[in-house]
Amino acid sequence: MRYLTAGETHGPQLTAIIEGVPSNLPLLPDSINVQLARRQKGYGRGLRMQIEKDTANLVGGVRHGMTTGAPIALVVENKDWTHWTKVMGVEPVDEDNEGRRRIHRPRPGHADLNGGLKYNQRDLRNILERSSARETTARVACGAVARQLLAQFGIKTACHVVRIGDVVAERPQMTIDELNEVTEASQVRVADKEAEAKMIAAIDAAKAEGNTLGGVVEVVIEGVPVGLGSHVQWDRKLDGRIAQAVVSINAFKGVEFGLGFEAGSLKGSEVHDPIMHEEERGFYRASNRAGGFEGGMTTGEPIVVRGVMKPIATLYKPLPSVDIDTKEPFTAQVERSDTCAVPAAGVIMENVVAWEVACAFLEKFGGDSIEEIRANLENYKKQVEQY
Repeated sequence: MRYLTAGETHGPQLTAIIEGVPSNLPLLPDSINVQLARRQKGYGRGLRMQIEKDTANLVGGVRHGMTTGAPIALVVENKDWTHWTKVMGVEPVDEDNEGRRRIHRPRPGHADLNGGLKYNQRDLRNILERSSARETTARVACGAVARQLLAQFGIKTACHVVRIGDVVAERPQMTIDELNEVTEASQVRVADKEAEAKMIAAIDAAKAEGNTLGGVVEVVIEGVPVGLGSHVQWDRKLDGRIAQAVVSINAFKGVEFGLGFEAGSLKGSEVHDPIMHEEERGFYRASNRAGGFEGGMTTGEPIVVRGVMKPIATLYKPLPSVDIDTKEPFTAQVERSDTCAVPAAGVIMENVVAWEVACAFLEKFGGDSIEEIRANLENYKKQVEQY
């Protein structure tokens, strides 16, 4: 599968085209809208979340609740567009016209200056409108389609917040269904009640001082068969593809699997997972320190991947910057923003990772219809059982 997205943060809509989805996959807007609503939740979000109530409109590739095998086209309207029709309109506007709301003061930590230099844009709005995290709405919608596909084969996903600022949550000891239930009820998508209260207090304190907070989120995927991905070429290693996808999310600066960076301080005997075998269960690992991957392939154990999100770069007490017109120092321009988007970032990461797993799943068991894929999977399961 593959997808492309288009649209700007204050444009009329976000658009996505998804190619390679098999036929006969049950798909309705509601299954996508659930994920879009999750993305908009979380303590510390900004005013825009009160304006936008994202819903997806399927305009191609789905008929009577089932995919047809044709490319899927979906759009998510920007409700705030009514206030930006002149600023973001297609028709030409004089460069000196105040209605353009031209931006010439780049914000530290954003794509503004780099993008302006690369694309030779003197109005930095042309950069920030596309580089905005608003684009992840379309990516979550695509991930929701991937989740629907995975669910057909008993593969479940979850995400939870591990850290916000200097507050670290206790690692949950629960099933993936319990994890989803607990985190959906949490304002900061955390499974540790004591940590939740401290995280909320930390967000309030950061907001009061005009600052922002980052953190760490963890995604867990269960029910993944052994052997997704491959060791034979570097770009076919599924953990590598997931890592690239995670750090492509706005403000994500690092990724780890299983023990992750902690493995660097341990001995080999404390890091690797012993291989076991039982007649009923077949081969399995006694632990899952590898986070579900060895040699770029899934082991059959749950995928456990964490991503670190830096604090949002838009500050209400801006850092120094330089005006691209005058070359004089200035305080950076303020755009509407969040204090902490870590809980929402977890939802984005969950859907982005689900997309990569679904792509690898189709590469392994590919077919043009759900029925063909199911038959291929069942044959593979028999092969693994007989090994």
